[in-house]
Amino acid sequence: MNPFISFMLRTFIAIPTAGFVWLISFFGFEQTLLASTGFSFVGGCLAYFVVKGIMQHRFIKNQGLTRREYKYIEKNLDEAKKKINRLTKALFSVRQVGMLKQNMEIARVARKIYRITKKEPKRFYFAERFYFYNLDSFVELAEKYSFLSSQPTKNVELNQALKETRRTMEEMRYSLEKDLQQILANDLDMLHLELDVAKHNMNTLKETRYLDESRKLK
Repeated sequence: MNPFISFMLRTFIAIPTAGFVWLISFFGFEQTLLASTGFSFVGGCLAYFVVKGIMQHRFIKNQGLTRREYKYIEKNLDEAKKKINRLTKALFSVRQVGMLKQNMEIARVARKIYRITKKEPKRFYFAERFYFYNLDSFVELAEKYSFLSSQPTKNVELNQALKETRRTMEEMRYSLEKDLQQILANDLDMLHLELDVAKHNMNTLKETRYLDESRKLK
């Protein structure tokens, strides 16, 4: 479920619960205004976190994960988010028009992989190469390139190093795209299967119509 919708749902349950607890405390048990407000606050918070726990449990179950696996994935995704922010900052700090398209594509694909995995944590295992290797390499290269390219004076050796880094990043961009394809591999397989079934059904329908028309002519 969308995080914002999930938050709003929990809030819409917690607020009426808090109001109901306040009414019961103040009128039913004749508590003071302060005490009723305190009970109301506790009741609302309790309802909020109970609903959050139930929703999270259902989400983890639907993903086919254990709670331990989910916590492990969430920890790695939190670390990856920080790395992607560093990567994006480094990429867009490079003031070179020739690299703008390449850098935008790298940032787009990296964020795409993260969003897909965040939405469906079970896909994390298909993207381990990205999270444990490619992302770290990209961050390191991008930050070094950003630092070196910002130097006011450049000698032959530095220019050669920058050129080599650009070439390496371009090669790694294709590796990044392969990571995205790996995550979507099952979806593509299912799509191909559905297309084959649809084509088979269409061919069967055409053959049936042809036979029907042939019988009518006879």
